[in-house]
Amino acid sequence: MLTALSIRDIVLIDRLELAFGGGLSVMTGETGAGKSILLDAFALALGARGDASLVREGAPQGQVTAVFELSPGHPVFEILADSGIDVGETLIVRRTQSPDGRTKAFVNDQPVSVQLMRRIGAAVVEIHGQHDDRALTDPATHRQILDAYGGLTAEADGVAHAHRAWQAAETAAREHEAHIAAVRENADYLRHALEELQALDPQPDEEEALAERRQVMMHAEKIVGDLEEARDALGADGADNARLSAALRRLERQRDHAEALVAPVATAMERALIELNEARDAIEAALRATSFEPRDLEEAEERLFSLRALARKHQVPVTRLPELVTRCEAELASLDAGESELETLRAAARAAAAEYETAALALSDKRRAAARHLDDAVMAELGPLKLENARFITEIETSAPDTGGPKGLDRVAFWVQTNPGTKPGPMMKVASGGELARFILALKVVLAERFSAPTLIFDEIDTGVGGATAAAIGERLARLAADVQVLAVTHAPQVAAEASDHLRISKEARPDAGDAVVTRVSVLDAEMRREEIARMLAGQTVTDEARAAADRLIGGRA
Repeated sequence: MLTALSIRDIVLIDRLELAFGGGLSVMTGETGAGKSILLDAFALALGARGDASLVREGAPQGQVTAVFELSPGHPVFEILADSGIDVGETLIVRRTQSPDGRTKAFVNDQPVSVQLMRRIGAAVVEIHGQHDDRALTDPATHRQILDAYGGLTAEADGVAHAHRAWQAAETAAREHEAHIAAVRENADYLRHALEELQALDPQPDEEEALAERRQVMMHAEKIVGDLEEARDALGADGADNARLSAALRRLERQRDHAEALVAPVATAMERALIELNEARDAIEAALRATSFEPRDLEEAEERLFSLRALARKHQVPVTRLPELVTRCEAELASLDAGESELETLRAAARAAAAEYETAALALSDKRRAAARHLDDAVMAELGPLKLENARFITEIETSAPDTGGPKGLDRVAFWVQTNPGTKPGPMMKVASGGELARFILALKVVLAERFSAPTLIFDEIDTGVGGATAAAIGERLARLAADVQVLAVTHAPQVAAEASDHLRISKEARPDAGDAVVTRVSVLDAEMRREEIARMLAGQTVTDEARAAADRLIGGRA
């Protein structure tokens, strides 16, 4: 609830500090005293449009600060968390207004956008008046209000989940169908491409091997000459091997007589003999590798050209041709498997649609039942509010299941009929200002426990009524204040008598500022409150009879 309101330099308010408690607080005062200014200032702190004319004449800027104490589970904390703002149970909103029209917004001293401040303000305060077009008068909120009243929020969430599942299943089926259509359209091309690829049968790393083999064959004559020269240098007839072997055997026989001298030499010669044989074997292998038929080079070049031409045709490197074979085979194979999978996906989409339809139709039935209860409850409040001939109607328009959305099949709007024989219509269009305010009050009383901001403000909803009707309004405001904090600007003494706190708004001159007029707010004690209610009853001159009547009003409440 709202616990404190601080206003600096707004129109006629120079400096104002107010504290609020729970229950019903009323604000009274003469016409023009500044009640509207106070509400305009409060609305500025809640995200209302700024206006340079709000800044008090001569002041550098105006400022409004509102402090709220909220329960930990209040929805506003989710809004703040989504915006990266961490606050405790105390919420402080502050707005500054400059004479040049610019404004700045802060939440717990963190700068925020006006849009975010407006969302926060709507979550913690509702302002209702004869010409207010927010809160309960907005048809966009009526379905949510009905669900809250009927305890259908969980069912509505279930319908939203079912709708998301249905849409996801439909999307999956459509995407797979498009894929199958694309594969089917390219099937002939894929078959032809696969026949070409399979006929060529490209192998992994084949291009590199062919290029290397081609290079060898192109330079084979020179390579063979060099290899043969190397073989001759190693002794082609093996005479060097025989001499080394004979010398090694003679040394081996001397090991027993001079091991330390002979062993290293014998080991080195043995290693040389081995490496000499290995070199000769390698040369022979290389010579065999360079042996090819004249047709081999031509075939290698033709193969290499064919691979590279096919790779260019399919716009892939030669190394990816084997992968392309696999992909073509897979896409052609997917035609048969894809048709079966498509039918499975279509069946899943039909099942999801049926599940959504069942949940949405069930929610529609429950909404209609809740609407009947809501209409009866609101109607029960209308008679004492001098709307005994009026009707409140929760109008529900239900669409076909296949056109439903995440909120279900229903469009909900609060309609009214102000007099028998007249045509019902949307509450905002049919009801007059005073009637609209009383319809809203009746609704708020019925919805208080299930759909309400923690702070409600009613701006002169008793205008144009008196006597029993004003008393009925006061009684309902008091009942409403048992569940939420209620602030009411009123001219009706019957309403003021119901309050737990009474604030009087007045204008006075400031001698220290050249008799400039400023708005003041006084918190009234019991005697001052009696005098104020008597003034509201009597007018300019407060009589003893008016004071006695005030006592009766206050005493009747007690």
